[in-house]
Amino acid sequence: MIEDGRPIFVQIAEQIENEIIDGTLPEEGQVPSTNEFAAFHRINPATAGKGVNVLVENGTLYKKRGIGMFVSSGARERLLAARRDEFEKQYIRPLIVEAAKLGITREQLGDLLKKSEV
Repeated sequence: MIEDGRPIFVQIAEQIENEIIDGTLPEEGQVPSTNEFAAFHRINPATAGKGVNVLVENGTLYKKRGIGMFVSSGARERLLAARRDEFEKQYIRPLIVEAAKLGITREQLGDLLKKSEV
C-alpha cells in the first residue's frame, strides 16, 4: 500500500476512503487506531494520525472521545460523489477533448466504449 512519490499521510487517508467505499469500513463503524495503522505500515504514529485527521477535517470520520474514530453517516455516498467528479475531470473531459480532435463524435465514442468493455 505505501509507495514512493506521494506523502504517506495522503496514502493512509486514501486507504481509509477506499475501505469506506468498498464497505470494509461501514458507516458508524470504528476505524483502526493511528497506532494500529502505524504498526501495520511501520510508520510514525504522528504520520498515521495526520492521515486520519484529514478525514476528520472533511467530515468523513468523527471522534468519540476516549473510544476512537468512526465513519460518519453519509460518508460513503459523499466519497463516491467526490470520486465520480474527479473521474470526470481527470478522464472523461480529456477523453472527449481528444475524441473531438480526432473527429470522433460522442455517438462513435459511446460505441467505442461499448466495444471496449472488459
